[in-house]
Amino acid sequence: MLNRFDPALPVGAYKTFSVRAPISTHTRVATCTEVGCAAQEHGWVTYVDEGTELGQKQAHYIRHVSKRHYREGTLAELTSFGFPPGQSCFQQHRVSLERPEVFRVRPGDWRITPARHEIYTHHSAEDWLDEFATNQSKLADLVNRG
Repeated sequence: MLNRFDPALPVGAYKTFSVRAPISTHTRVATCTEVGCAAQEHGWVTYVDEGTELGQKQAHYIRHVSKRHYREGTLAELTSFGFPPGQSCFQQHRVSLERPEVFRVRPGDWRITPARHEIYTHHSAEDWLDEFATNQSKLADLVNRG
């Protein structure tokens, strides 16, 4: 549950400003080589607790599906898998597509969900910032008036 302050003004007096760069449209999957992955360059160790269902699935994946070279060992009650350098890690890397962010303004605050047609998308960061500054000034004036 979120803790929110009680707004000083009615919902219609507010605007919600957001800047978005969705992963699905602003990044792409990348290889370890593209991102200079330290695990690929230097190798890594993965510790698995085979006493749990998740650990058993992870160990099975490493041993039978991953097609990676490793050296297996134990540490306390954990199974260790040491992976030498030069092979891809298990992490999914992403790189930016260098697309501009999406600058949006919608009416109201968290108390309402506006219709799609009420959400405005600015074409530049400068326009978005100008509207934000104007809105902040207007809100300050309204609060100061009481």
